[in-house]
Amino acid sequence: MHISQAIQLTCIDKTAMESSLHYPIFGADIICPHCRQTIQALTLTDSYLCDRHGAFEANPDTEELVHLQSKRHWKRWEDKWYRQHTHPDGIRFEIHEALDRLYTEGYRATKITIAHRYQALVNRSLELKSMLMHPSENPDGDAKKSTVAYLYGLPVSFSDIGDRQPKWQIVNFELETEPGVPRRYPYHYLVRE
Repeated sequence: MHISQAIQLTCIDKTAMESSLHYPIFGADIICPHCRQTIQALTLTDSYLCDRHGAFEANPDTEELVHLQSKRHWKRWEDKWYRQHTHPDGIRFEIHEALDRLYTEGYRATKITIAHRYQALVNRSLELKSMLMHPSENPDGDAKKSTVAYLYGLPVSFSDIGDRQPKWQIVNFELETEPGVPRRYPYHYLVRE
């Protein structure tokens, strides 16, 4: 074998090796859904490894990230991870955390819109109140009673069942907000005067 042939074979082997580096569907690194730190992919696998939270597996078919120890599932929307809940406590806890975060940023929520896919999951957690609709709010022009769902003292609605936006297949809820201190904040000792 000549030296030029050996160099040529080495270049071919190097190119083949580089092209064989395989990363999971989300790329060479991602942000850990738990601690928000950058974590690396394990080459030639569909896995990512977080020093603090262990292994995550990327499912290329469902485009979900699964925490192998807890079996929790996440999907990504606009570079943010959203946990896909299977129990009402999970979605309620996530909403409560978001409300607390708003408060620390000087905002309050005025309404919660929850993804329709969670309606059956959270219905039992909602407080229902009968409200008298003003005639101007009713298309018939009559004063009429309606039932409004509440969670944490805020009115709740669900995304439209016919809304096929990809967002509502991933995002769990949205909060409508305004500047100010929340009304009836549950942790009175934290309220700023």
